[in-house]
Amino acid sequence: MTQTTTATPLAPHPDRLFAADPGARAVARTVYDAVKDAPIISPHGHVDAALIADDQPFEDPASLLITPDHYVLRLLHANGVGLEALGRVDLSGAGTVPPGRSIWRNLAEHWDDFLGTPVRYWFETELHDVFGLTEQPSAANADAQYDHIAGLLTTPAFRPRALFDAFGIEVLATTDAPTADLAAHARLAADPTFTGRVVPTFRADAVFDPSGSDWRHVVASIGEAAGIDTGTHDGLLAALRARRQYFVQHGATATDTGVLDAGSTPLSASERSRIHTAAMQGPSAVTASEAVAYRHDMLYRWAEMSVEDGLVMQLHPGVLRNHHAPTLERFGPDTGHDLPAVGSFTEPLRPLLESFGTAPGFHLVLFTVDETVFSREIGPLAGFYPAVYAGAPWWFIDTPAAIGRYRAAITDSASFTKTSGFIDDTRAYCSIPARHDMARRADAAYLASLVVTHELSEEDAVRTARRIVSDIPRATFKL
Repeated sequence: MTQTTTATPLAPHPDRLFAADPGARAVARTVYDAVKDAPIISPHGHVDAALIADDQPFEDPASLLITPDHYVLRLLHANGVGLEALGRVDLSGAGTVPPGRSIWRNLAEHWDDFLGTPVRYWFETELHDVFGLTEQPSAANADAQYDHIAGLLTTPAFRPRALFDAFGIEVLATTDAPTADLAAHARLAADPTFTGRVVPTFRADAVFDPSGSDWRHVVASIGEAAGIDTGTHDGLLAALRARRQYFVQHGATATDTGVLDAGSTPLSASERSRIHTAAMQGPSAVTASEAVAYRHDMLYRWAEMSVEDGLVMQLHPGVLRNHHAPTLERFGPDTGHDLPAVGSFTEPLRPLLESFGTAPGFHLVLFTVDETVFSREIGPLAGFYPAVYAGAPWWFIDTPAAIGRYRAAITDSASFTKTSGFIDDTRAYCSIPARHDMARRADAAYLASLVVTHELSEEDAVRTARRIVSDIPRATFKL
């Protein structure tokens, strides 16, 4: 006898993430209903502006939903799927990129490996709400679901701009190299048929580390883009200021910086000039301690520039990039093996904050992947310094449970107004509404918990939820 397999329904529960207690659940519904359809403000992410400007059809389901998403890659890799089988190009030249259908089958066959993770949550919402799927992916239905999504991607309703409108995105910030010409942003800004707002974000991590193999190249390219000689440290600072102004002219409101630690001790002009001159001879010409000192000084200079030009300073420290050297060599960066380090802010940022923490108009948004510092350091810092804002849970901790812990930790010290609003931080374009919906539900659940313990009225909870998705990110990121 042939045994038939019954498909598992894909039907996200309307009360997901809300409390089991009926009273708290009812309040959470009320709070969530007030914000569920609010426009999306995405002040930090990694979608390419050219995707929106060009408005070309997406190639296939796998290259849209799997290959560019390091959240997905890392979990599949952890469960035995090689990155070459997920569409990442093998830089050694071995092998070929598999067809999208094969990549999709890998996801479907490993669907249960995502159980309990935010990735599963986002995917279920995305596949159901955006693509209309009604069955959980599986080996049995992988081809049918791939064909269904592939068919949708050929239609006008699933082009990037149509989805931008369908998702309710009002503002989308991209992350851009300091040498970027921002042509796609200019095209969008000048296009009367596009009513959304896509703004660049200035990111120049490589200039912070003079021991990096690409530091001299990056420094030279910034000089070329600015038309300023960067052979001296003063020249580099002048070129960076010029490039930041170029970004401001193209709509930027923020910078973003990812460094190993938040050290910000300034150097004398002569000492930073000396290290810069040495580094121009090659990475081996600076010692490890000199490279760290240079990086810490540059973080101080970054704040100094933000006070001058008004760009919001986002700081994402505490990540050990490219933890697995063989994977980096074979597949390049952003392939899932950047890992968390212990975070610290209070002492490392003291020099910077003593100089700029009360400077009018300066905004410093602190992010961490070590959530122990929310209550110990970030909350108290945001609760004193006008400049400091508590960035939303990020990367390894942008989960429903972590959002609740973040709210509890930060609210005690700094309330809601000194936070960032939700940060989706994604390259996965179609997951944006699912990620924001998750955050809105998690925040509704947290606010409801304050209502049922009589710490907040229901009216205040609704008003706060609305501020979290609109007023707060606008104010924090100067949007």
